[in-house]
Amino acid sequence: MTASVFAQAPNKMSYQAVVRDASNNLVASTAVGMQISILQGSATGAPVYVETQTPTTNINGLVSLEIGNGTVVSGTFATIDWANGPYFIKTETDPTGGTSYTITGTSQLLSVPYALHATTADSIVGGVSAKLNAGTNITIVGNTISAAGSSNNFYLGQDTLGGIVYYIYKDATGAQHGLIVNKTESTAAWQATSIATGANRTEDGAYNTGLMTNSAAATYVTGLGAGWYLPSVDELGLLYHNRFLVNKALRAGSWALLSSTATYWSSSEYNTLRAFRIHFDSGNANVSVKYDAHIIRAVRAF
Repeated sequence: MTASVFAQAPNKMSYQAVVRDASNNLVASTAVGMQISILQGSATGAPVYVETQTPTTNINGLVSLEIGNGTVVSGTFATIDWANGPYFIKTETDPTGGTSYTITGTSQLLSVPYALHATTADSIVGGVSAKLNAGTNITIVGNTISAAGSSNNFYLGQDTLGGIVYYIYKDATGAQHGLIVNKTESTAAWQATSIATGANRTEDGAYNTGLMTNSAAATYVTGLGAGWYLPSVDELGLLYHNRFLVNKALRAGSWALLSSTATYWSSSEYNTLRAFRIHFDSGNANVSVKYDAHIIRAVRAF
């Protein structure tokens, strides 16, 4: 008997053999009985899977079958750990079609059948998270793998985390960070009364928003949920310059577009009476009295 084995992804192996009788004559166009065993460790190792089949040879004595598709005697083909080899295939054949096996052959399974081991990339026992080192911040939900903090999966115009990514930069470790703008907006005053707050950072809107008092603008953005804040004047300027990608994404999702004519409040205080705002018709930053009502659009950082 000569044999060929080919791996397939769906937990089967194609198997072909030429069957000859004791006189070396081809057993042609005949139903033969076969028992196939997968042995682990050596040619005389313990069988991890055994099945029987009754295929019919062709005119050249060739028999073709799929291992894993026969009548199971013992074991489960789908649960064979192909990485824990070596494995050998043992075939026993009865050329009369019964179970009196008189022809026996054993050969080692080499590289080809181990293509079946690649299916573990789709389903790792214990889950993908069980194979990751602590501190990677990687989470798996269904078939989705995402990373927090050090993720490099973000792109400009991406609809994620409740808004649209409009700015991205990398830190010293190569991890992505950036800004996301909310999909909705409102109109409100920066402050009802003129009181100095110390919210004077031009690059840190989260810091500024935390200091804003008696502010309908701050109440609106913080009411959107954890992480949202009124952008600083620099963060708002970045939003203006990336309005093209943001509005394309907002339009695709049927959300309110960024205005091309209105004025947006920043969280950066200028003095006791005034705070910075940007005209979105020109991109110019200037100041308004705090009790003026301008558009509010929240952002968050990642």
